[in-house]
Amino acid sequence: MMVSRIMPPSCCRAMPKKDDDAKKPAPETATDQRWKLQVFYLCFYGFMTQIRPGESFITPYLLGSDKNFTQAEVTNEITPVLTYSYLAVLVPIFLLTDYLRYKPVLVLQSLSHISIWLLLVLGTSVLAMQLMEFFYGVTMAARIAYSSYIFSLVAPSRYQRMASYSRSAVLLGVFTSSVLGQLCVTLGSVPFLTLNYVSLGFVSFGLILTLFLERPRRSLFFNRPKGAGNGAELDRMAGGAGGGGTGGWREGVLCRMLQEVGTLARQPQLRLWSLWWVFNSAGYYLVLYYVHILWNEIYPAMDNRRVYNGGVDAASTLLGAGASFAAGYMKIRWTLWSELVIGAVTAFQAGLLLVMNTTCNIWLCYAAYVLFRGSHQFLVPIAIFQIATSLSKELCALVFGINTFFATVLKTIITIIVVDKRGLGLSVHPQFYVYFAYFTLLAVVYLLLAAVGVGIRHSRRKQPTELALAREPCQPPAEALAPEKSPETDAVRA
Repeated sequence: MMVSRIMPPSCCRAMPKKDDDAKKPAPETATDQRWKLQVFYLCFYGFMTQIRPGESFITPYLLGSDKNFTQAEVTNEITPVLTYSYLAVLVPIFLLTDYLRYKPVLVLQSLSHISIWLLLVLGTSVLAMQLMEFFYGVTMAARIAYSSYIFSLVAPSRYQRMASYSRSAVLLGVFTSSVLGQLCVTLGSVPFLTLNYVSLGFVSFGLILTLFLERPRRSLFFNRPKGAGNGAELDRMAGGAGGGGTGGWREGVLCRMLQEVGTLARQPQLRLWSLWWVFNSAGYYLVLYYVHILWNEIYPAMDNRRVYNGGVDAASTLLGAGASFAAGYMKIRWTLWSELVIGAVTAFQAGLLLVMNTTCNIWLCYAAYVLFRGSHQFLVPIAIFQIATSLSKELCALVFGINTFFATVLKTIITIIVVDKRGLGLSVHPQFYVYFAYFTLLAVVYLLLAAVGVGIRHSRRKQPTELALAREPCQPPAEALAPEKSPETDAVRA
């Protein structure tokens, strides 16, 4: 430390600026290195926590000789618990994620993954499998912790890159997990029970990785540093709430944010895509929950090597990633064509559901499922952009939270009525007819909205022309006979 205070020799005094310039990049280099290290570790964590090769084969494992549950038990008693638990823990985990600053919820997610595979390996009763589905709901609700965590550690200028990297790592992990599971089953003849032990090892390693995550010092709502305004939405909203302490600040901000959401709901594009998120996501996830049971019904393979669930999940993940990427390059006027695009994609999904439910060819059913998932993933980034484009980060999180909550409520209502044994208790084929009718109804509504929108725009374009034509007889004859002015008149009308 004393070296910096010694006067430099005379030969070096002529270049003080060079020494200063040499010192300036040091903190920038350290910041860049820290940024790269965070990117690498978060992506590695996101990739490794998705490696669960037994996940694609849980349904045939439950229906097979290992557990020997009946299809009615799996369909109407075990799987519905996933929807119920997800709804029960969604809001508490959403709030705890922000209040506890992400890392504790990520630890909870890892512990829940371990609980899932312990119950799959050791559990033998319907109650044990229902508890397994409960923990599955916890892991699904806790996914928000990872997607929010990345934004709390990096500067706003790096949000987009970080989101891209983390999303790519997660998709690559899902793809690798599905391929690994399929290779183990088909080529290695690995039993489903052994595959679940392998998955248990991977999720245990994921818990170790979680413990080394850095815990952020701030979060979006509950742990905002004082003076961290930067014109953020929350600070602007809190500006008029007085300085009455943290409780008053939060209460004022909550009321103002809810009012703002109510105002934003009047925007046609935000309202349309939010409704798509609610209604289509509910049907989409119901199909995902029960499609493995449908496959087992169409092709009850006695040889595990002929169960291709992992390969189909890998293909659908790959197509979904490609469709999401391609959606970013679509250049159309969404304010004009949103309803038509949504209606066409939803009608396509309805047709795919009908094919899946009526075919006896398992490969055709696989292909229809891959296209079904890809078509949904195609619209997801468009919906995110259309909803988030005019919102602050805080309002965006709130809007997506509300959309997800209402989608889960709708999904729960459908499950209680259609699937649960206390409701209709339908088997898997009648269920998919219900889902087909559901998507068909949505497609009809979207296409009707598109037709009404086209009709309204056409009438608005036609109305000024009719008014102009109605005024022409009232114009002086001299103006009507002046040929050199007609081009200007046409230009004004156009």
